Amino acid sequence: MGDVLAGIHATWELESDALVIRFDRGIRTPKLLHALRERRVPLEALASVTLTPGKRGTVVLHAVPRPGADPLMEAAAGQLKEGSDPYRLVLPAEREPLAERHRDELRALLAAHAGAAGAAGYEAYAPGDGVVGGVAPADRFLVAPPTGPQSFKAYDGKATFDGTSEVAFRWSWTGASTEKWKAGDQVFSVRDLCGVEWRSPDGVDGYLRLVPRGGGPRAERPDEDPSCVVFGRYGPVHESLAFAAAVLAAIRGKDRAPVPVPVAAGGGGERRDPGAVAERIRHLGELHQAGLVTDAEFSAKKAELLAEL
Repeated sequence: MGDVLAGIHATWELESDALVIRFDRGIRTPKLLHALRERRVPLEALASVTLTPGKRGTVVLHAVPRPGADPLMEAAAGQLKEGSDPYRLVLPAEREPLAERHRDELRALLAAHAGAAGAAGYEAYAPGDGVVGGVAPADRFLVAPPTGPQSFKAYDGKATFDGTSEVAFRWSWTGASTEKWKAGDQVFSVRDLCGVEWRSPDGVDGYLRLVPRGGGPRAERPDEDPSCVVFGRYGPVHESLAFAAAVLAAIRGKDRAPVPVPVAAGGGGERRDPGAVAERIRHLGELHQAGLVTDAEFSAKKAELLAEL
């Protein structure tokens, strides 16, 4: 084990090939850091490390992540508040000499590690798209994403991810638009997605949108797009961002080749779970009774769902 530096809300430990960041579990720790608990950042996932003056008698060590190396930071897309940035370590100003020593140690590790961005002989890049400090974006994620099933409640529905292959949106009676109710609850295969758009719920227009492969038309407004959940006063950062990062990592990890759909004898398509189909028909019936779909729309959609059995 390497040197340990304890700061406000987090502790850094330097290892020969990684920076291990452990977050405090105290009530004043930002919720995102509290939820992350611990992160192991390989040296090749870092572009540089800086030390700058902070607020109210503090200094800040900042391990600058390499572009494209961390799914959490890729999903956040620069929207995190400083206090929730997992790569910042805040210390009292009187500990600046100790912080300088750790900065220099980490810089030395980056320079000596063969795979790190600061290594001797590592190819430097001129400023351009995605380049930070002469370091090109990583071609794959190097930092582990949040693991296991993920879920959170948004304003217009609940989003769930099984952790590997499927994302589902279940609409809320009180928040979902007519367009989303007509479309019905949504289930997305990770293999059919190419990205995730996350807009922080700290703003007034927060949402999480799944981007399908192949493009195609989609509603301009997030509240009318069935591939999107809007946050409103729901969808806190520590839940929705972890969700977005986990889905994004799963998307990048999938084989991009098309997957053939099994066809049953007689030419029938892939069969759906009867329970899931029955649930969708029940929702459709409720929409019909509420006057949100016409008789013709109800009959056509019901026939379509029954055909999936």
